[in-house]
Amino acid sequence: MRTAAASSKGASTREAILARSYALACVHGLEGLTIGTVAEQVGMSKSGVFAHFGSREELQLATLDLGGERFVQSVLVPSLKEQRGLARLRAIFANWAEWVRHEDDGGCLFLAAAAEYDDRPGAVRDRLLRQEAEWRDQLALAVRLAMDSGELDAATEPEQFAFEMYALALVIHHHAGLTGYTDARARGVRSFERLIRSYAPSP
Repeated sequence: MRTAAASSKGASTREAILARSYALACVHGLEGLTIGTVAEQVGMSKSGVFAHFGSREELQLATLDLGGERFVQSVLVPSLKEQRGLARLRAIFANWAEWVRHEDDGGCLFLAAAAEYDDRPGAVRDRLLRQEAEWRDQLALAVRLAMDSGELDAATEPEQFAFEMYALALVIHHHAGLTGYTDARARGVRSFERLIRSYAPSP
């Protein structure tokens, strides 16, 4: 019983550390994370944080993984309730735009990481690239399902559609901080509908 309780407490402590680490990374980027800074924020010693994450890099990787899990749970999972096809694609895009609204106060961890590690080889960049590839695969799959349902042209290139969809989401991110979220989202949704129309089945 004591072992189980200790294990549960350890897991809770790790989750608390990661939650704070994620919040800090959204503001300062993954490069802004240090064992000392996170320890101070959660009221622990450096050795206490180090016991859960053996290095700064391991903390960064775990933080990136948490961000990926939160993104998938917020954007992809709810959309799976929608019917396969354009309804699901629209849900993905709407949830993605909503993610931008929630991330607007602190900034997007993934956009910051892309800028930080675009030319910096290593484990963090590799993890980020893997997450990006997995997300593009999910988008392409949703596009293929819309093609199978006959709602998108059979000649549609799923990867290209996913690329353009991704580009629109990035524009919402960019302009949300410049022109305001409401305007950025409205323009993004209009552009997405135009994108869908451009891939409509041929008469």
